[in-house]
Amino acid sequence: MGFTKKTNQYAESMQELCLNADTISDELFSKYGVNRGLRDVNGKGVITGLTNISEINSFKDGVPCDGELWYRGYNVRDLVKAFSHSGFGYERTTFLLNFGILPDEDQLTEFLHILSKNRSLPTNFTRDVIMKAPTKDIMNSMTRSILTLASYDKDAARTDLINSLRQAIMLIATFPMLAVYAYHAYNHYEKNASMYIHRPDPKKSTAENFLKMLRPDGNYTDVEARVLDVALMLHMEHGGGNNSTFTTRVVTSSGSDTYATIAAAMSSLKGPRHGGANIKVMEMMDDIRANIHDWNDDDEIHDYLTRMLDGEVFDKKGLIYGMGHAVYSISDPRERVFKKFVLKLAESKGVKKELDLYQKIEEIAPKVIAEKRHIFKGVSPNVDFYSGFVYQMMNIPIELYTPLFAIARIAGWSAHRIEEIIGQGKILRPAYISIMKELEFPKTEN
Repeated sequence: MGFTKKTNQYAESMQELCLNADTISDELFSKYGVNRGLRDVNGKGVITGLTNISEINSFKDGVPCDGELWYRGYNVRDLVKAFSHSGFGYERTTFLLNFGILPDEDQLTEFLHILSKNRSLPTNFTRDVIMKAPTKDIMNSMTRSILTLASYDKDAARTDLINSLRQAIMLIATFPMLAVYAYHAYNHYEKNASMYIHRPDPKKSTAENFLKMLRPDGNYTDVEARVLDVALMLHMEHGGGNNSTFTTRVVTSSGSDTYATIAAAMSSLKGPRHGGANIKVMEMMDDIRANIHDWNDDDEIHDYLTRMLDGEVFDKKGLIYGMGHAVYSISDPRERVFKKFVLKLAESKGVKKELDLYQKIEEIAPKVIAEKRHIFKGVSPNVDFYSGFVYQMMNIPIELYTPLFAIARIAGWSAHRIEEIIGQGKILRPAYISIMKELEFPKTEN
């Protein structure tokens, strides 16, 4: 690492060349009919494939409507309603996404047994891999662990359906362990806190085991576990067109193995424009709490949000985090479903004042955005607006917010990997229009 300073200086001196060589104007994107970010002005993505796993609806007959999210033909609202009244839903929904049907009691019992048996890591893996290089970046730690697990799998490179399913089930089962153990290693070695490693309980759900492994005493309330279970259900899949799921399908289409594919998806998800969004909401809320004197004053909140949108306060990026979505306009169905559980948890935690502030911002922010921005579709709160608040109420460390997203989304990634293996058969190879100018090589005298 001794050459880092010199390399940084070199990179700084060369950045102007990169800016000159690689800046492409909006006019050229418009000229060639290319959509930045593969999305049109309404946020609709460019069609890159077909899927039978999930669907997003945000327009009907060309008119914005309340958003809807479907898993394998079932409205996610109905799935949450049904499963939240009959045990825990994450495992049932994982079965649905990956096998295409709702499990009957025998199928569910067998699936839960298989998941339970896979909630283990190779001998000394926690010590030799997870604890060896502790880091605040839990997503990086998990990605390293995923790639290292391939070394323990004699069939790591096989990409047939049966082997890929086996590997997917193993990763779904072990993701909570990879995340929580990585946090405990960081908390011990970097923050000088106590170290403890709790084994998962074979009779508990994913949500229950996450809280059990995370907390020193292993205790949690039923409300906490059920709200976390719903959060996992709502984050596990999202229409197939999101960045990390597309990454999963691209890498799968190349013929790469399960471990490399999921590691690539993790690298996508950790980006602040994707899985890290709820962290930005929490940072924004900390700033709002510190700078708004009267949380009941709508005018003061309106004024501060306006200054935030003008880039004058907070991170000066001109954004109100947790508001708006690339696809949804009138409403994010996940936020609509989740909010009911947020209210229940907030009541049990006695944090009405905090909840009222969130609800005021939810009401005022879309008005501020409408006043200040020329928008082609409506703006509403997205699921990230409340998810960080929920994790905060449960005293889940902020370093685990994005890993929790990964623990949920591994179910969706696995389903899309399997669908890509079975149904597509060709490598995904997008086209780019070159705007490069041909140059003559400088003549030299011999």
